[in-house]
Amino acid sequence: MFSLPHRSPRDLPFVTDHTALLLVDMQRAWLEPQYDPHLNGPDAEYFLTRTHMQVVPNQRRLLSAFRQARQNVLHTLIESLTADGRDRSLDHKLSDMHLPKGSEQARIIDDLTPVENEIVLPKTSSGVFNSTNIDYVLRNLETRHLIIAGIVTDQCVDMAVRDAADRGYLVTLVEDACATYTPARHDACLNAIKGYCWITDTQTVLGRLQEMRP
Repeated sequence: MFSLPHRSPRDLPFVTDHTALLLVDMQRAWLEPQYDPHLNGPDAEYFLTRTHMQVVPNQRRLLSAFRQARQNVLHTLIESLTADGRDRSLDHKLSDMHLPKGSEQARIIDDLTPVENEIVLPKTSSGVFNSTNIDYVLRNLETRHLIIAGIVTDQCVDMAVRDAADRGYLVTLVEDACATYTPARHDACLNAIKGYCWITDTQTVLGRLQEMRP
């Protein structure tokens, strides 16, 4: 099991108006069994339990704190720009991954519904930095610290962390607000990306937000 606290040179105080939260792929397609047949099998119990008992509640706490602190919140989700998905990446076409624009399965789950003025970025690749203008948006928002949580840890979350680090953001990964399909996969990913981010937990992030300096 990955151990906290994680020592990292990226463990720096958050700065007011330069700190943003990014929630990755918290949508019905991956969290509700009626949309994802993989969630009906015996191997899905761990994932569903972790997401609904830990990840979603922790993300709600993060959202509440960021909103109260008036810091920027961004959501990304997998959703085609078209109804027929012709704009999808080749990888998503080969993987038969298509969530039509405006579809129910593409929608963010009710517990994490974006509020007015929160930014929602639909993507058609695993990496939000590859198929959206998030880098342009974050720079316009003068973001320095990017706090990341979501699903799944070793796929779309992993890519967001690495790509953000490469573009010069100070990345914080909220370990107990992320999930993948097995504990082993989750821990292996954390060990692989610990050089790109500061890995911590929800309570620590909430404390840092309260201590945030101008």
